[in-house]
Amino acid sequence: MKRYQCLACEYIYDPAVGDPDSGIAPGTAFEDIPDDWYCPLCGVDKSTFEAIEE
Repeated sequence: MKRYQCLACEYIYDPAVGDPDSGIAPGTAFEDIPDDWYCPLCGVDKSTFEAIEE
């Protein structure tokens, strides 16, 4: 699964870790996160993230 980076603050969403504080379980692909999820560091919405090429 791809990791995604916030373009505003550079937070990286790693699907292996998820975002447990926001109710996103480990193993959740970015595409499967609800559209109302926001960056846990800066608060921007999901559309501000882009896939990281690794």
